[in-house]
Amino acid sequence: MTDVTQYETVPTDAGDARVTWYEAPAGASPRAVLALGHGAGGGIEARDLQALAAALPARGVTVALVEQPWRVAGKKVAPAPKTLDTGWRGLWPALARPGLPVIAGGRSAGARVACRTGRELGAVAVLALSFPLHPPGRPEKSRADELLGTGLPTLVVQGGNDPFGRPAEFPEGPYALVEIPDGDHGFALPKRAPLGPEEAMALLVDGVAEWILSLR
Repeated sequence: MTDVTQYETVPTDAGDARVTWYEAPAGASPRAVLALGHGAGGGIEARDLQALAAALPARGVTVALVEQPWRVAGKKVAPAPKTLDTGWRGLWPALARPGLPVIAGGRSAGARVACRTGRELGAVAVLALSFPLHPPGRPEKSRADELLGTGLPTLVVQGGNDPFGRPAEFPEGPYALVEIPDGDHGFALPKRAPLGPEEAMALLVDGVAEWILSLR
């Protein structure tokens, strides 16, 4: 695991948020900051967020794992999307402070925040991990407009068996998609899956790293 460079508490209009920085070493020619928010049901310990934080700094990408104010305050339930967006906006100056291009990203609810706010905040691209296209079993409640409306280069990384939206359910649009075969919403795999957990995370990391490189 890449060493944590620092923890930073950032005041926002929604309360104090926290950023855990994993900085790219100078020898890796830092090229971007990848800011990643967590989902509504968990924190920055999610396997995909941790895998990216461990691998990308050596490839020249500083990773900032963002904990929303509700999570920092110890609350169990995420607030409304408007409040999540407020917290993310308040964090943005800290994320931009290194002076590198910032890629807005997150998993699940965090991906939705990045999609909604990335362009207005000056992000260069959006990374949507496990984008919740619809609530489980409710495909008519589509959130595709958020994904299709980013106005920025966008990558979706989606589990092949995600009940919030399988890759085949996603509409055509101006984004790229990497599928993690058999993965669920948290990229967990069934025992019968041909890929093991480490292979799945390697597929995710390589897909994200190649996409970031393509943004040049």
